[in-house]
Amino acid sequence: MWQKPWGWGEGICICCGLVLTGFVLQLSVGSVDWNRFAWPVNIIVAIAYVAILILSYSSRKRIYLVRWAMSRHAAVTCLTAVVLVTLLMGVIRQTTDTHATGHSPTEILGLNHMLSCWPFVLVYVWMTSILGLVTLHQLRTFSLKKLPPLLNHLGLFIALVCATLGSADMQRLQLTTKVGTAEWRATDTQGRMRELPVAIELHKFTLEEYPAKLELVDNATGQLLKNGMENIRIDTLSQLEMAAQVNDTNFVNYVEWHSLGATTAMHIRATSADGKTVREGWVSCGNFIFPYHALKFNDAYSIVMPEREPKRYASEVTVYTESGKKMHTVIEVNHPATIDGWHIYQLSYDRIKGRWSDISVFELVKDPWLPAVYTGIALLLLGALSLLAFGNRHEETRNAEPAIPKSE
Repeated sequence: MWQKPWGWGEGICICCGLVLTGFVLQLSVGSVDWNRFAWPVNIIVAIAYVAILILSYSSRKRIYLVRWAMSRHAAVTCLTAVVLVTLLMGVIRQTTDTHATGHSPTEILGLNHMLSCWPFVLVYVWMTSILGLVTLHQLRTFSLKKLPPLLNHLGLFIALVCATLGSADMQRLQLTTKVGTAEWRATDTQGRMRELPVAIELHKFTLEEYPAKLELVDNATGQLLKNGMENIRIDTLSQLEMAAQVNDTNFVNYVEWHSLGATTAMHIRATSADGKTVREGWVSCGNFIFPYHALKFNDAYSIVMPEREPKRYASEVTVYTESGKKMHTVIEVNHPATIDGWHIYQLSYDRIKGRWSDISVFELVKDPWLPAVYTGIALLLLGALSLLAFGNRHEETRNAEPAIPKSE
C-alpha cells in the first residue's frame, strides 16, 4: 500500500482517516457551528476555498495526491463514504440542537445532528474538493464533447458550496398577526424577538373544513371505536353548518345562528341492525363557545361528532416593506407570497377558535444564497439534457473522467 500508483486501498484509508479525524474533533471541540459562517465570513471562505483548489491544481505536477484525487479510485471510494454517512443520518433520529448534551453514544459522537458532525463534514469536504479539482481539469482541457460532464460537475460544485456556506445566512422566523393590525415583529428558532423590514396586515382569515363525520365512542373509557358504526343505520334528519345550542327544559336543541362562534350540528336517527334500538337526537362537535354534544345509543356506546378537520385555510393580507413596496395577496398552504427576497408561508392559526380564528401565523424565510444554488441545479439539468442529446455522438464523453494526469 501507498506504492504509486495508488488504488482502492489508499482511497479507503483516506476516507477512514477522515472519519476518525472527524470523531477526534467532535469529541475535542464539539460540533461545527455553521452560524460562525454568516456573511461576510462565508463569501471569504468560499473565495479562499476556490483559490486553494486552483493553487492545488496548478501544483498537480509536484503533488501526487492532487493528481490521484482526480482518479476514479478517489471518486468511487469517496462516494461510497458519502453514501454510508448519509445512510447513517437516515437511520438515526436527528435533532436541530447541536449544543444538547446526552449520554448515549449517538449524542456523544454527534450522530444525532449529522449536518454539524465533523466526520460528515470532512467526508463531504473531501468529495467537494475532488469535484472541484475534476471541474478545473475539465475547464483546462475543455472541448465540446466534454461539455455535459463539465456542466454536471460545475453545477453540483456550485450547489454544494453555496448551500453549505449559505445556510448561516438563511433566516426562518414566525410572525403572528391579528385581524386589523399590522405586525413586523417575529421570533426566531430560539424564541428571540426580531424586528423585520417586512410587515404583514391581516384582513381576513378563511378556513374550509371537511364534511362532518360521526363516530362511536365507548361510554366507559371515552375512547373512539374503530369498528361498530357499520352495525348502526344513521339517518340525517337535518344538518346545520352554522348553529347555536339552545337548552330547553328537557332536551338540547340547535338552531341556525350565523354569528361568531357558530358550530356544526346534526339531527340524526340511529337504528341498530336488528331494529330493536332506535335513538333520535342532536350531535355536535362543539367549539370554544358551545360544548360538544353526543347521542347516547345504549349503555355501552354513544354517537359523537369529532372536531372537523381543516381542508384549506388562507389569509387575506397586505404586505409592506421598508423599501416602500406594498402587496395585497392571499396566502395559503403551499401558495406562499414572495417580496424583497422573503418567502411568506401560511403556517397556522388559532386552533381553539378554528374557523373563527382572528389570528394567523406565518413563517418567513429568506435565503440570499438560494439563487446561486438554483444556478447550480440549472447547470446540472443542462448537463443532463446535453448528455442525453449528445452522449451517443461522442463516444469519448462516456469516459470523460480524467485519468491521473501525467507530467505535462
